[in-house]
Amino acid sequence: MDIKVQPMGDYQTNCYIVTIDNKDIIIDPGVDATRWIKQNVTNPVAVLNTHGHFDHVWSNTEVKNEYNIKLYTPKDDCFLLEIDPYGLGMPPSVADIEVQPDEELEIADVKIKFHHFPGHTPGCSAIQINEHLFTGDFIFKGTIGRFDFPMSNAADMKKSINKILSWENTNFHIYPGHGDKTTLISELDSLAQWEKYIIL
Repeated sequence: MDIKVQPMGDYQTNCYIVTIDNKDIIIDPGVDATRWIKQNVTNPVAVLNTHGHFDHVWSNTEVKNEYNIKLYTPKDDCFLLEIDPYGLGMPPSVADIEVQPDEELEIADVKIKFHHFPGHTPGCSAIQINEHLFTGDFIFKGTIGRFDFPMSNAADMKKSINKILSWENTNFHIYPGHGDKTTLISELDSLAQWEKYIIL
């Protein structure tokens, strides 16, 4: 399994290409991601979104049309793909597969699970491929995603943190939507502090 990453756009949003058995899975194709993707794939099979914010989904339509592949997006965030709340000119996209909360899928014989961790957005998910977890804007190295945006929810974020804290005996390599990679074990103390910080 090979993982490539490239930060995209003004917000340096991580776009990932995960290659397993010569199959390329594209995660969060952000602003102007297509050129880099074209330089680094040989057999793309799917586009996956961790959530629906513009900086993670900007190139969805361009990439899926370029390769005639399907777009998988958490069901509760699909509406975000078609709105441009900040007036930035985001190209709209439509999910081919609306992924249910905590749904496990098989894409081109690769097992993938979308763990539902709402709070940053209603459908915010961490995508599990083997022992790797692509956390979008839920967990970063040393911190968590914001929960004060429109359509964010502090109570949901608190529940999501408690949910992943219950995994304390399981480690994952974490690949966040911004910044450097980390591990779940390394983030447990930070997550526990954030859970206490969020007062409802």
